[in-house]
Amino acid sequence: MVSCRVKPALWSTVSCRQVRLRLPPLVPSTVVAKFEMSRYGLTSYTMNQDGKGLTWKDPGVNVNADTKLVCRIARRSHGIGGLAGDPFTVDDSYPYNYLVSSTDGVDMLKLAFETGIHDTIGINLVAMSVNDLITCGAKPLRFQYFLAGHHLDVNLIEKIMKGIDNGCRRSDCCAVGGEKVEMPHYFAKGEYQLVGSAVGDVKTDSVIDGKNIVAGDILIGLRSSGGVHTNGLVLVKRVLAESGLSLSDQLPGSNGKLITIAETLMAPPVIYAKQVLDIISEGGVNGMAHISGSGFTNKISHVLPDGLGAKIFTGSWEIPPFFHWLQQVGGIEDAEMRSTFHMGIGMVLVVTRESAERILAESSLVACHIGEVVHGEGVHFS
Repeated sequence: MVSCRVKPALWSTVSCRQVRLRLPPLVPSTVVAKFEMSRYGLTSYTMNQDGKGLTWKDPGVNVNADTKLVCRIARRSHGIGGLAGDPFTVDDSYPYNYLVSSTDGVDMLKLAFETGIHDTIGINLVAMSVNDLITCGAKPLRFQYFLAGHHLDVNLIEKIMKGIDNGCRRSDCCAVGGEKVEMPHYFAKGEYQLVGSAVGDVKTDSVIDGKNIVAGDILIGLRSSGGVHTNGLVLVKRVLAESGLSLSDQLPGSNGKLITIAETLMAPPVIYAKQVLDIISEGGVNGMAHISGSGFTNKISHVLPDGLGAKIFTGSWEIPPFFHWLQQVGGIEDAEMRSTFHMGIGMVLVVTRESAERILAESSLVACHIGEVVHGEGVHFS
């Protein structure tokens, strides 16, 4: 018999970072608002106002507006339940756990419509939710999806479903189904919307919340795929338009490898669940950042406690050729690249100095010593 006691969260899309905060049962809305403002890194998208190079603002993306909306929602809620939910039990022998959820969409759907590449969309969907989930130490258990489109194109949906199944296998979680809806009055022919939600659990005494991070801890970066992982696609398309290249052109700087720009952009992210959970089980991990959304610099900042910053060792890992080309053609500043894209690192682990050597030696993923935690604020490069 399964007995669960879980409070419904006000927001079904709360991030795993919010779970890691371990907030009390009633949280003042101002606390949530303050967190959300830092979560999106307001200052990172106000760079380069002197007109030197492109920024994410140039194509019309306004992260500040999204943050203002979240803050208004927070002010209207007098309090929200514990973001990790109440502990739940499976049976008397099972320890108390937190139930954790992460919901996400796929930013590259328009790109899929343009390129006709749909077999990686499902993997991408699972990766976005699961990679967020594991940053608090949670093990993925189940995954559900919502798919709405102009009509149910069997061949197209089969490609998407194969991708979801593939992603769940890589995550070692169960795909438990979802909802498929035809909405010809809402979607153009051949277009659809896709959303997924992953649920996992973590022992209450094993939550990774960043509280144990100290100066001197080591930053280990886990290599990403060569794609952009949905980061900054609007800016990418702006640069492509200015370069005169099309999605079907060969990727510049690919060192003779026959791969198109479209194939590079649609490459599925690495799903880190199995390997990262193995690392966590050995101990020594104090914090984690899934490098998505607001880019490399901001995601690392969100993991660190007040009074601590990070020093990143420039050149300690290989940046994928596509990012070099993108920066050169777009005239994009280093700071803007780092605050928009993952730059070749998909997950960052903050680990104790004592465990760093073991993790680097034993990781089944390509792992690099990319920096360390220092006293101060912000992320700096040396």
